[in-house]
This record gives sequence, structure tokens and C-alpha cells, in this order.
Amino acid sequence: MALRFRKRKLDDTRCEACSVFDVNNDGIPDIVSGSYWYEGPDFTQKHDIGEVEAIGEYLDDFADYPLDVDGDGWTDIVTASFFGDSLRWRRNPGPAGGEWETVAAGPLRATETLRFHDIDGCGIPEAFANEIDSPQAFFKLDRQAGGKGVPGFRKVVIGKEPAGHGMGFADVNGDGRMDIVLSRGWLEQPEDPYGEWTFHPEFDLGAASIPILGIDVNGDGRCDLIYGMGHDYGLYWLEQGVDASGGRTWTRHEIDGSGSQFHDMQLVDLDGDGKLELVTGKRYRAHNDGDPGADDPVGLYYYKIHEAAFEKHVIDYGPAGEASGCGIYFWTHDLTGNGYPDIVAPGKDGLYLFENMGEFGEEPA
Repeated sequence: MALRFRKRKLDDTRCEACSVFDVNNDGIPDIVSGSYWYEGPDFTQKHDIGEVEAIGEYLDDFADYPLDVDGDGWTDIVTASFFGDSLRWRRNPGPAGGEWETVAAGPLRATETLRFHDIDGCGIPEAFANEIDSPQAFFKLDRQAGGKGVPGFRKVVIGKEPAGHGMGFADVNGDGRMDIVLSRGWLEQPEDPYGEWTFHPEFDLGAASIPILGIDVNGDGRCDLIYGMGHDYGLYWLEQGVDASGGRTWTRHEIDGSGSQFHDMQLVDLDGDGKLELVTGKRYRAHNDGDPGADDPVGLYYYKIHEAAFEKHVIDYGPAGEASGCGIYFWTHDLTGNGYPDIVAPGKDGLYLFENMGEFGEEPA
């Protein structure tokens, strides 16, 4: 039985990134997207964060990750810009309120978006940027003893060649260490993540999604990869195998060829059965009019994974402005407290909330 979702359009803002966290420390999760935060639990009260520059059709905010950067007990936002030249974080003003200060925190260029993983086990996730024309790197947050004081982000370069379009985390070789998957191969994590990473140029995915996901799709004990075409048609999984000589092989399988611009995706247990579903959709006007399928209807979908078969379920589909895709950086969180993860979907066509009612929930409004 398919899950039921109640759709709400929260705003007409055209930011493509969002997140969920407790902005004002009242114990209730709020929604953040670009220039604004929306106060929970009903998200009807809108508060300014500060002006985010509009560049053409883009709002120059390509991630909204929640992290207490300065250790003051108030959650800040870590973000990136494709058009700027630095990692940035926005300082939560706390009880004083007012505009959030934006702080430049490290060199970046041509950055599609950020993804976060605690690569060194310190308890604080590192920021991994997909700088398509630069070698892969991550940013380590350094704070003074006790977690307070003036923070800084230290850039650690782990690749040698341009990263290309596409990036994700997966334990490709099953050694218990998280590797970095890029569009033209994968970087093997050494015992010391600050040491030399080995690049394996084993495939070419083209302008792949961010993230590329790692999961054992077919149950053979090997890590496979799921990716979409960020600026073309197609959603695929890459099967990891072994040839007669013991070498690693990769075989591509189509999941869904009907849609385009699968730029962001997540693996989430939407129905509470202990198994992960693939959640993704179209990034509306990813390159404005430049991508194949740019004028097609937008959609948001989840796929049940059954032993290498993907069963598609449509959450939303239709003309932009009536239906929603999922932008460049969507978020899942149980906002209603019913035990099911909801979906917050940003995009150039507005900010939407899809409340997950479960399999036996009431009909969506």
C-alpha cells in the first residue's frame, strides 16, 4: 500500500536549499530556507535571516546545513555559493534576534552544493563541497578548547584531479571506512583520513547527482551505487561485481528513464518497516532552460527497493507551481510527531512541505 502525503505550500521563495532544526531553542523544530526561517509547529510565521543574493533565477544559497559553529548553544547554518569564492556560515543571533551575520570561512569555487560526514570520528561532521573544477576536499571545523571561541574551517585537499559533477559517501570496498564517490571514480579513505587518499577511476557517470548513494541493492554483500543525472534524463544503480581475475566491475541498470534533473536524493525509511526507500525528484530549472526535460512537469517520488527491483510511487507530479520537485538540497524530518518522516522540498517554484500520513493516514488535503 502506498504512503499518503498532505501537501502544503509554505512560501513562493525560490531558494533551492532547506533544512530543519530548532532555530530559537524552544524545543520545536523549525524550517530554514535561504533568507528565512519558518517557526514550528505550523510554519506560518516567517522570520528574516538576512538577504541572500539573487543571481539570475538562482538564489545564491546551495546548502543550509545546521551546525553550532561557534559553540554558543545556538544552531548556525553552513552554506556554499556556486557564484562566490568561499564556504560560508551564518551566525544565529540567539535571543537578541535580528539579522544573521554571514562569515566567509574558506576558499571554494564552482561549488554545486555541500554534503556532511564525520570522516574523522570527532563527533562534528566535516563539510564536503562538490567543487566541480577543483580536487576533492573537505573542511574541518576547528574550535578552541571547550568548544567555544572564534571558530575556523581548515580545508583538507584529498584529491588530485578535478572532482567533476557528482559526489557522495559509500564504503565501496567494505573495509569499514567511508570512501568518497565522484563522477569518474572513487577516493579510497586511508587509515588516517588526513593522509593520502587513493583514486580508483573505475567508471564515468557524467553530470551525476549530489549525492551519489551507497547501498547493497541486490543483497550480495557488496556496496552498489545509486545516482541520477543532474542535468539530463535518467536514474540508475551501478552494480558492483567481481571478474574472473578478481578485479572490481560495475554494471549499470536503469531505475527510471522517464524523468530528468535528478540532482538530489536520499535513502530514508519512510514507512517504518526498517528498510530504506529512495526519495528523489526533479530539480526544477536546474540550468534554467538549458537541460533536456527542462519544460517537463516536475515531480517528487519514492522507490521501494525489492532485491534489485525499484517500485516507483508518485508523491507529487504536475506543472511547476502546482506540483513540486525537490531542489538541490531537500530535507526529511518527522515534523508532525506521528513517527513518519516528512519531506521539505525547496525549489525555484517555491517551498513545500509534504506531511507523511503513513499507509493508513487520512486522505491528503
